[in-house]
Amino acid sequence: MKDSMIKFLDEQQQSFYDISTYIGENPELGHEEFKSSKILAENLAQHGFQVETGVCGLETAFEATYDSGVPGPIIGFMCEYDALPEIGHACGHNLIGTMGIAAGIATSKVLKETGGKVIVFGTPAEETKGGKVTMAEQGLFDQLDAAMMVHPLHSYVKSGTSLAMDAIQFEFFGRPAHAAASPEQGINALDAVIQTFNGINAIRQHVTSDTRIHGIIPEGGKAANVVPEYAVAQFYVRAKTRGYVNDLVKKVVAIAEGAAMMTGARMEMSHYELSYDNMVTNEGLSDVFTQQLEALGVDSSEIMDNRDGSGSLDMGNVSLVCPAIHPYIKICNELYSCHTTEFRDAALSEQGKEAMMLGAKAMALTAYELLTNPDVLEKIKNEFAKSKK
Repeated sequence: MKDSMIKFLDEQQQSFYDISTYIGENPELGHEEFKSSKILAENLAQHGFQVETGVCGLETAFEATYDSGVPGPIIGFMCEYDALPEIGHACGHNLIGTMGIAAGIATSKVLKETGGKVIVFGTPAEETKGGKVTMAEQGLFDQLDAAMMVHPLHSYVKSGTSLAMDAIQFEFFGRPAHAAASPEQGINALDAVIQTFNGINAIRQHVTSDTRIHGIIPEGGKAANVVPEYAVAQFYVRAKTRGYVNDLVKKVVAIAEGAAMMTGARMEMSHYELSYDNMVTNEGLSDVFTQQLEALGVDSSEIMDNRDGSGSLDMGNVSLVCPAIHPYIKICNELYSCHTTEFRDAALSEQGKEAMMLGAKAMALTAYELLTNPDVLEKIKNEFAKSKK
């Protein structure tokens, strides 16, 4: 049956190439991916999946299910398809989305023999207000025995970690005044923002080395001769674990409150993006995927060990509710970084498309192992249960 899955993907290769090219050439920002989600959902429907669009109140999200009707494992594949402003699919989400449906459809072709169920999730806006966060909160992934996605990169890398992250906004409200004629009548909201930055810089010596706190001032006043009555600071607060991020946020909020007291301004705090949890790779599931990658011809010496991510992924939220992996697959020979025009072009290249199909095959074969080998699945589930304690 493994051979039949590979044969199917080889026969349908051009169709999947065309889909990834279409998405790549029609980049859409997060929660605006109408063309991308539509072409992915339509292709799944053509292959017998029951597709529900607009799930969890997210207009460009979807849940596509293929149920064998026979009890068995439930395997989930994640699709991403949002682009970046100005530079398009410079993170290769055109490949990720197509890879997800290709793996899901290939797996569906053997379900009559194996039993079980396959669900392909369309998860919008990974780059900003991650759709997986909302979908995880509403319980869509609780049913899964395993969840997978593969991300393009310049190397093969095993699934690793990512940083938990909160996106925090502080708004400060002061009182305007002429900055030269009557400054004593004003309350400077920008001063409160500056003191917040200074306070955060002062705690950097006293946080763990994995901590990242970085911010901007999107609003700081309108004219130099007017005391700013309104100013805004936005920060990402990141660290290895959700618990430590929660502690850090308390400290950062206290700093902003102190800055408001010092200047006489009023402060309001909010989250301007959804919070991402840290990625917890299921090593058992990761091992199965790596074995399939090697069986497909990738030399073990080419596959790098777990990547300790310095960024944040909404796949982290998935990994806390079911066993999950987020490995990387090589799409170019040069060390192009994600979020660059060079990487965008690599994601549209022939090499990128070939890598996409390799990733789809490895995920499909991994799913087959889980569907047919209860001992392997039990080991994966036991590892996940221990990680929750």
